[in-house]
Amino acid sequence: MIDSFVFNPRDTRYKSPFGAVPCGSGVTFTLRPLSGENFSACELLAYREFSGITDQIVLPSVGECGDLFSGVYTVPDCPELIWYSFRFTRRDGSSVSFGRGGYCADGAVQRWQLTVYDASRLSPDWFRRGVTYQIFPDRFCRLSVPDPSGMIGERLVHENWRDQPVYRPEAGGEITNRDFFGGSLAGIISKLDYLQSLCVTTLYLCPIFEADSNHRYNTADYMAIDPMLGSEADFRTLCAEAHKRGMRVMLDGVFNHTGSNSRYFNARGYYSQLGAAQSPMSPYYSWYTFHRWPEEYDAWWGIQTLPAINEENPDYRRFIITGEDSVIRHWMRCGADAWRLDVADELPDSFIAEIRRVMTEEKPDSFLLGEVWEDGSNKIAYSRRRRYLLGQETDGLMNYPFRTAALSWLGGGDAAEFKETMETLRENYPPAAFYSALNILSTHDTPRVLTLLGAAPGAPIETKDQRAAYRLCPAERIRGVARLRLAALLLYSFPGSPTLFYGDEAGMEGFEDPLNRGAFPWGEEDPSLLRHFRRLGALRAQRDSLQAGDIEYLYASGGGLVFRRQTAQEISLVVLNAGDSPLELTLPWQGTLAADALSGQQFFVRDHLLHLSVPPISGLLLI
Repeated sequence: MIDSFVFNPRDTRYKSPFGAVPCGSGVTFTLRPLSGENFSACELLAYREFSGITDQIVLPSVGECGDLFSGVYTVPDCPELIWYSFRFTRRDGSSVSFGRGGYCADGAVQRWQLTVYDASRLSPDWFRRGVTYQIFPDRFCRLSVPDPSGMIGERLVHENWRDQPVYRPEAGGEITNRDFFGGSLAGIISKLDYLQSLCVTTLYLCPIFEADSNHRYNTADYMAIDPMLGSEADFRTLCAEAHKRGMRVMLDGVFNHTGSNSRYFNARGYYSQLGAAQSPMSPYYSWYTFHRWPEEYDAWWGIQTLPAINEENPDYRRFIITGEDSVIRHWMRCGADAWRLDVADELPDSFIAEIRRVMTEEKPDSFLLGEVWEDGSNKIAYSRRRRYLLGQETDGLMNYPFRTAALSWLGGGDAAEFKETMETLRENYPPAAFYSALNILSTHDTPRVLTLLGAAPGAPIETKDQRAAYRLCPAERIRGVARLRLAALLLYSFPGSPTLFYGDEAGMEGFEDPLNRGAFPWGEEDPSLLRHFRRLGALRAQRDSLQAGDIEYLYASGGGLVFRRQTAQEISLVVLNAGDSPLELTLPWQGTLAADALSGQQFFVRDHLLHLSVPPISGLLLI
């Protein structure tokens, strides 16, 4: 027999409503076993992970032949992660369990997940509807070559904006990331009109606080803008000018660790106040965990230049979150609208929840994003099940599962696997969280998407030097750009906020960091690619179905992927072919004409059927 005939959690005939549910709501379960199984009774077994309680709910027989069982389960009135299965009892008294793997003995049952979330606070609409642009501030735009004199650290400044970032370790094998290009907040301000032409609505800035590295993830002073980037006044101006253009500003909060050269640790004495590495009498000493002062201490992934913070320390929490002029409050009062939490896995749930509470106090429509690389609904980090998406912590997460599945499909994989991965997220995530995902193809932590899509199999990229020197040849570039155009159509038409890593729209290349963090090629952009991203941004801004429509898959096999985004008033149909041969399709269509919003090509419809032949590595957005 086909087990999906018995129960399919993604079909509302079997489980309603679909997916995650609010606290205290009722869920209807319906099972349809074959009458020949001779079942007389059915129970739902729902294990509540956080409370350790198993609910046993009888699903009454409602079929004339004992082949239909249905009942309502009222979920707890507090957030939970529930794992459920069923137990059937036969007329002879024997029983059998039923789970994701079908019929089995009790001990072998595979349970389904049911996420129960607090829906009392609604996530803001502006993030999920808009387009996000991630900027690595040192490499986006500079207006003049900066003088590093008087700044902390030993900074090297590239005179030539088009230099390659330093990627080789220095003496001792350490990569210090101390070469700077001099991008600034004023430079970003000067390009706001450019970003507006891409229909960007959220500026996501990698760290901008004082630090002695170009990436600034080793924060030195949370309350100061790095002087190479500008000043607090420049940040206020950036926020004000962005707001005039309908854009919001998201800051990157690195709260799990500081830099060893921060004013709080102060290993090299850059700051006049005593740091934790200088004296146990430092006001910051209790923020860190020393095993033998000052040499041995907890550090992020054992990297000694990144001493780890004890986020349970009440003084640190007041400084970062709850104090009257805390880091969170201060920068939101300066104009920030959102925060992204670096390494959210390493922040306690209570710490994240407190940040969200304070953000809501400062700006009710603020947005909190978490860096999580897996399915965030059931993530286990450091042996603890996390609660990012249960309604009291983050509004959304970085959607690395989308990136992984999309690149696998675009590289020759099966669209059915992409669909399965995304439908699992849609089933597990609260709806607001699924639609508030930060959808990505590249980030500062991953190779550039164009390089991944264009590089030929067997390319000489085994060593870092080879990867640093590698550039796509003309044929690889043509293939990579074609695939990127297709990837971009998927990105902009999928639920969540499509996110551009600076320069992807210009055709930037590069393998892993820092090779992916080159300077933006102003004046050397790929004009065709740039036009494509601008057109996609405009369509996203114009079409409510692309911003907020339900998603339904019409085809997902091999290189072919077709899905519909639909609201009550509007439908957008996305047809994608990542394969090497034409894709022949016949799709339902209400109306007599369909138009591709990208090319303007029109298709005639007969008997409500649309016949398409989609060329290799291409896509349509039909309206």
